[in-house]
Amino acid sequence: MALGFGKKRQVRSDPVKSEFVFVGSNEYNEMITDNYMRLSDSPEIRMGVERIVDMVSSMTIQLMKNTEKGDIRVSNKLSRVVDIEPNQYMTRKNFISWIVRTLLLEGGGNAVVRPIFNGIELQSLMPIPPNKTSFNLGDYDYTISVDSIEYDPSTLLHFSINPEPDRPFVGSGYKVSLKDLTDNLKQSYVTKKAFMKSEYLPSVIISMDTDTNELSSEEGREEIEKRFFKRKKVGAPWIVPQGIADVRTLKPLTLQDLAINEAVEIDKKTVASLLGVPPFLLGVGTYNKDEYNNFVNTRILSIAQSIQQTMNKLILDPTMYFNFNPRSLYNYSLTDMTTAGVQMVSVNALRRNELRNWVGMPPDPDMDDLLVLENYLQQKDIQNQMKLVQNQGKGGEE
Repeated sequence: MALGFGKKRQVRSDPVKSEFVFVGSNEYNEMITDNYMRLSDSPEIRMGVERIVDMVSSMTIQLMKNTEKGDIRVSNKLSRVVDIEPNQYMTRKNFISWIVRTLLLEGGGNAVVRPIFNGIELQSLMPIPPNKTSFNLGDYDYTISVDSIEYDPSTLLHFSINPEPDRPFVGSGYKVSLKDLTDNLKQSYVTKKAFMKSEYLPSVIISMDTDTNELSSEEGREEIEKRFFKRKKVGAPWIVPQGIADVRTLKPLTLQDLAINEAVEIDKKTVASLLGVPPFLLGVGTYNKDEYNNFVNTRILSIAQSIQQTMNKLILDPTMYFNFNPRSLYNYSLTDMTTAGVQMVSVNALRRNELRNWVGMPPDPDMDDLLVLENYLQQKDIQNQMKLVQNQGKGGEE
């Protein structure tokens, strides 16, 4: 198929190759690192991304249909492929996990999936590895190349996040924003590891009143150590002539002295802010229920909406759409769910079996009936309340 597009620039999502820089001595190799680190290799970034991945992939994907009385859920072949079995090799959770992880890390804000049809019926959704895809950008359009074969974007599912002004058709990742933070966090771990080894500063310094020539060589220093400071019995005191040696102890610098912990905490908070996750998910600060629920309402649902809106391209019926259900992600206590459910049951807005489903209990046939208090009546039936009828009867007798 000939595609009449203008001049294009190719944008590949290939991972950057590692570049290793070696420095002179072993001590500097341990204290300083300039080696390339992928974002997925950083523990903090990995923790934040995996939390987002796990939460988005845990939501069910519902196929909804507009009706006059509200939107209802539809179950058919299309909904089964998207929500249960996207292909013969993957579950829904693994499939959505791949999409989100590719968007945030390896794909640089883009993930491409190939839908396979049998006529007009969707059969499966096959993910395409990001290193096999590239985007050919024109001024007002673009195409997607998969293994050097050019495709119209309408024939594929192209998921994207964070579109940039000069390339609105494709997304962008976090590699540039997080690069310096990744380097800082890696350097802090290398420094901490080096200090934990305690190989750089001795804890004891001994000044000897002896000939300088004896101390000028390693052999001379070892001889003095054997002569004065080594005992056959471990823990035995040193016995030296008075005035021949001055022993001093040194307190080496600690990580607190170097402000390593404070720097790491600041970098973790910045990583959390860029990824849109609460800092306590990266080990900084304490858990906050409201902050967690806000995380679900903002970051999680934002990514979910990008995915569901792209999947809507699979639907031919304009009255249908896909929708992620986030209710299971919110941090509800059993008391909160029961209280809310009882209130809805009392106004006839919820069946008791639906409430049992909320709290993880099986349905009970005796719970299908709707219970309505006498006071909750339609406006036209207000005069039929028992209290009013009784009062009217009493008034008539008087």
